[in-house]
Amino acid sequence: MRIGCPKEIKNHEYRVGLTPASVHELVQHGHQLLVQSGAGAAIGLSDEQYVAAGAEIAPDAASVFGRSEMIVKVKEPQPQECAMLREGQILYTYLHLAPDPEQTAALVKSGAVCIAYETITGPGGGLPLLAPMSEVAGRMSIQAGAAHLEKSKGGMGVLLGGVPGVAPAHVVVIGAGVVGTHALQMAVGMGARVTVLDKNVDRLRQLDLVYGNRISTLYSSAHALEEAVLAADLVIGGVLIPGAAAPKLVTRQMVSRMRKGAVVVDVAIDQGGCFETSHATTHADPTFVVDGVVHYCVANMPGAVARTSTFALNNATIGHALALADKGWQQALKDNAHLRAGLNVALGKVCYEAVAQSLGYAYVPAEHLL
Repeated sequence: MRIGCPKEIKNHEYRVGLTPASVHELVQHGHQLLVQSGAGAAIGLSDEQYVAAGAEIAPDAASVFGRSEMIVKVKEPQPQECAMLREGQILYTYLHLAPDPEQTAALVKSGAVCIAYETITGPGGGLPLLAPMSEVAGRMSIQAGAAHLEKSKGGMGVLLGGVPGVAPAHVVVIGAGVVGTHALQMAVGMGARVTVLDKNVDRLRQLDLVYGNRISTLYSSAHALEEAVLAADLVIGGVLIPGAAAPKLVTRQMVSRMRKGAVVVDVAIDQGGCFETSHATTHADPTFVVDGVVHYCVANMPGAVARTSTFALNNATIGHALALADKGWQQALKDNAHLRAGLNVALGKVCYEAVAQSLGYAYVPAEHLL
């Protein structure tokens, strides 16, 4: 199969869909690789490294899309990229369709076979292709939150870990999944006072066993959530419903009653965000203020540490990329129910139920196309 890797064009996105090591794996399986010139240059991956791994360097995105049977990316295709997709072509990348009707319509119109990293499941449960970026984003959320608590960044001027004689900041983490776990790990390490909320009491027990009295765990009732948010200096939103729009757990009214100069970091913004006041921002202009509360809502947070993120992502994605290339998408999806869960749009149909429900499309199960 001819596989193409274009350069990412989203604002401040420097990750790349395939590393030279991943290219080498695919070439070893007999596939042809087209990599756009400069695709990995921003993170120290040169065209020469890709050539040494067996790739052909393409001059522009149009040639990559035009000549490839499968496109491997990182972020969702931008409008000009959607326009280059064609019927039956495989697109393997993050999509986050539920809050994005324009992209969904463009992918349906293209007729391409669109497989989303974020809905592929794992044998032990969970979302193994989303997990590495959630790990990065969870850890970064504390870095970003700590920075924006500084007065010069619009915050109240609080040091996350405090100093002897002065209390540390209170960090509230909503959601004890991958994002929340990595956020609280960083927050505890920096000396903050940490409260984590989740509806899964078994998960809270696990965290209590690991962290003991270094964190507080709360069952996420509406009352507990409101009390915690109003007492917080920094709130991390890390709630996920796979493939669906994130629930708006923190209302506009709650934000209006938060401490002035407090910071919220909405890691769920790719799926629409879990703060009612959130809207997506970029690394170029990462924050905005609502009712005196600083909102950090960058939709591609891991892009800021693009080299780490690229290698972590490729570790997770290469196995399914090999299966798709070796077998073709239909056989690969027939053989693997976890990969089949990644099919969001194919041949003009919406194949992921949560996306269909969110955006009003007829739901066509993947099995109907196989």
